Amino acid sequence: MKHRDITLRTDLKLIADIIESDCRVLDIGCGDGALLDYLTHNKAVSGRGIELSQKGVNQCVGRGLSVIQGNADTDLQYYPDDAVDYAILSQTIQATHDPKHVLEELLRIGRRAIVSFPNFGHWRVRASLSLAGRMPVTKSLAFQWYETPNIHFCTINDFFALCQDMNIKIAQTLFLDQKGQQKNLIFPNLTGQQAIFLLDRK
Repeated sequence: MKHRDITLRTDLKLIADIIESDCRVLDIGCGDGALLDYLTHNKAVSGRGIELSQKGVNQCVGRGLSVIQGNADTDLQYYPDDAVDYAILSQTIQATHDPKHVLEELLRIGRRAIVSFPNFGHWRVRASLSLAGRMPVTKSLAFQWYETPNIHFCTINDFFALCQDMNIKIAQTLFLDQKGQQKNLIFPNLTGQQAIFLLDRK
C-alpha cells in the first residue's frame, strides 16, 4: 500500500499512534474517513468504517475506503465477537442514544476500544454556564443548543465512573488542552478540553 501524506487533527493523530501496524480496525462514526485513510495507507491496517451521514460515506468512498452507512446505536449488533483488534469511536459517544450499550458493543466487537469525546467539565464550559447562564459554544462543542448532535454531554470524571461501573479496564488516557495539544494535565476534568481513552475488557 502506497504511503500517503495525510494531515490529521491532533486527536486523530494520537489515536493513530496508539494503533499498531497490520491490525484490524473498525472506525465507528468515521466522518470523512481521514483517520481510516491514514491508518490504511500509513500503518497497513485492515480498516472498515461506519458513518451515519450520507455525505461522510460519499467522502470515504471517494478515498477508496470500505465504509457503509450505519448507526452506532442500532447497527453494531450485526458485527461478530472479536471481529477487529480496535473498535474506534471518535467524538461520537456523546451523540449516541445509549452510550453504555455502545461501549458494551465496542468491547464485544473489538479486542480493545478507543473512545474520544469533548469534556463538558472544562472550565470554559463551566464559566459559560455559571456566568452567562447559557449553554456553551466552544471549539470542541461548536454547536448552538438547538442544532447540536450531542445529546449526552459527559465529563472526564463521568467517563471514569462509567468505566468503573461497567468493569472496563482503562489502559491509557490522553488529554488535550484548549489549543488541541496533548498535555499531562494535573486536573484534566477541569483543564482538559478533549479526552482519549484506550479501553480493555477486564
